Amino acid sequence: MVPYHVDFTVPAREAMVRHFADASFESGLGNCLLVLETEPENSWKVDGDIWEDQFGVRWDRTVDKDIGTVCNVPLTRENLQSYPFPDPLDPARFGGWDQKIEARGDAFVVANIGFSLFERAWTLAGMENILMAMMDDKAFVNELLDRILDYNLKLIEKACSWPIDAMRFGDDWGHQRGLIMGPGLWRELIGPRVRRMYELAKSKGKNVFIHSCGKVEELFPDLIESGLDVFNPFQPEVMDVYEMKKKFGSQLSFFGGISTQKTLPYGTVAQVKDEVKRLLDRVGKNGGYIASPAHAIPKDARPENIAAMLEVLQGQ
Repeated sequence: MVPYHVDFTVPAREAMVRHFADASFESGLGNCLLVLETEPENSWKVDGDIWEDQFGVRWDRTVDKDIGTVCNVPLTRENLQSYPFPDPLDPARFGGWDQKIEARGDAFVVANIGFSLFERAWTLAGMENILMAMMDDKAFVNELLDRILDYNLKLIEKACSWPIDAMRFGDDWGHQRGLIMGPGLWRELIGPRVRRMYELAKSKGKNVFIHSCGKVEELFPDLIESGLDVFNPFQPEVMDVYEMKKKFGSQLSFFGGISTQKTLPYGTVAQVKDEVKRLLDRVGKNGGYIASPAHAIPKDARPENIAAMLEVLQGQ
């Protein structure tokens, strides 16, 4: 059996509650991962559709109810050193972990740091500002990334004191056609700090996951060398998932692969079942695969297609 894991956006979850007429349908999915978040409990400040995170970044959730769109620029070159970061060792980050791990069953326990480096930088300072500074103010970018890295290393050290199986880092580096900042700047500014985070987790005996949307397969050799074990979301729209398995499957496991841009919203039930079975048979052969939608299921995915996917995953 190929392990699988399925996450939902808020509107997709609501649609499936209606489809199954069961508000607790997720409890019976059979997901293989127990994901523990590292944000402090009750850390979000909510004012209508504006949500402020632990770093003081404000997210407008008028349209996107799950994440939102950044609507402020709290950190600048002038306040970089004085800008307050949250406490990475805050006990509220780990509330309930002991109980959740104890009740894990056979789930694989993953501690998650979202917006872990590049994403944290641009959410604080602005995407355009960061990309421009990568070219003409690298001192600023290096200082900011070092502050984020120092915060992350302390958080990783603390999280790994629990009996977790892996650390997962969220840090989108790609778009549909390649790397946002290009391979040269990634290797100069992002890669060395990624390696330090991965090496710390590996030194604690933990596996390493990365979630990076987009066409980023040119980084696979760098990531493998840095200690990466599992790559997600494995988007079939931007990379040949079967070729990636063939080329890197002996060194890297993949997590994702089921199309959320095409098949789940626009395919037929038969097409969904065929795609999922093909992934299980070909990418899941000899292990190294966690079957999953390429991202948390979006609101435009058809409920009957989601149900068809679950039928195949659960029927293995």
